[in-house]
Amino acid sequence: MTARFGPGELSASFRSVFGTDPDGVWQAPGRVNLIGEHTDYNEGFVLPFAIDRTARVAVRLRPDSTIRLMSTFGNQGLTTADAGSLSRAAARGWTKYPLGVLWALQQRGLAVPGLDLLLASDVPRGAGLSSSHAIECAVVTAMNELAGGGLGVEDMVLVTQRAENDFVGAPTGIMDQSASLRGSSDHAVFLDCRDQSVELVPFDAEQAGLELLVIDTKVSHSHATGGYAARRVSCELGAEVLGVASLRSLSLGDLDEALGLLDEETFRRVRHVVTENDRVLQTVEALRSAGPRAIGPLLDASHGSMRDDFEISCPELDLAVEAARSAGALGARMTGGGFGGSAIALTPQGAARGVRDAVGRSFAAAGYAAPDIFSVRPAAGAMRVA
Repeated sequence: MTARFGPGELSASFRSVFGTDPDGVWQAPGRVNLIGEHTDYNEGFVLPFAIDRTARVAVRLRPDSTIRLMSTFGNQGLTTADAGSLSRAAARGWTKYPLGVLWALQQRGLAVPGLDLLLASDVPRGAGLSSSHAIECAVVTAMNELAGGGLGVEDMVLVTQRAENDFVGAPTGIMDQSASLRGSSDHAVFLDCRDQSVELVPFDAEQAGLELLVIDTKVSHSHATGGYAARRVSCELGAEVLGVASLRSLSLGDLDEALGLLDEETFRRVRHVVTENDRVLQTVEALRSAGPRAIGPLLDASHGSMRDDFEISCPELDLAVEAARSAGALGARMTGGGFGGSAIALTPQGAARGVRDAVGRSFAAAGYAAPDIFSVRPAAGAMRVA
């Protein structure tokens, strides 16, 4: 995780790198998915929220077609591209995310000019907190304003999804960018991925005497590699065999029939998605009627389903969840696409230090690298900040 750059600091760094002031500074947050994993690309329900950790971009348009990109982290140095010939093959490292957005905007018919861009981000990378989508959402927000895109939030969601799917090569859905673009302080984003309809659901853990801890296991993951894509293929196969357009069309009552039609592995993949959709709906209702303290068992059940049916957990995530629960967390689950990244633990404020210590001791005893543990709260979505 890099140090946080305020808008003024980022503008000053931009002047140092590029010799001129930026046209502005835009930011977009990472996200935590409270519940609803691998349901988004199945046209299902998700309940993420934007977090108080952001990617910020200082941008200035150029009179030519040259694109120059620099970040405040890593050692990649200045990357140069041409707006007239953007290609996936030429992108490397973090630059594939802004370049992917510029390419996707071009595919929509927007004339993308040359630009200088400086990125700073304190969203942990590879932790399952959507650091890549934070970058993409900051860039699409900036370019929509600077290049006169005239895009609504639904369009920006689809632009960043196309960047991820067709440029980066990650077969992700619309959850992450929806949370980053549509987030609101002290609310979770209840998203129907079939039609992009959104309802903001109150989720003020602090007011309820709780903390939401993120446990970054330091096990890095990538959605552009095989495990994530293989799960998506299994879901598509299940839908095809069961004769539905997407697994969203199935209910809990359809699982008995599915058991007789699908091979054992595909059935378990389908069962996770169907039961996870139901858990999202239960969580939304619990938050509305009883508040955050009521959702712990649903978080626990979600983790069990991801571990056993969808098989996207790992030993570090399972240990983080088990240790957090044993030390007093009301509920815990892995969050994000899986195969590494982070777990979340909904914890009474008085037990938070004990949970942190217990997870740290468990990791040390198992010989794992020390996790990074921090609290997050729901924050506002993408915006201009300077």
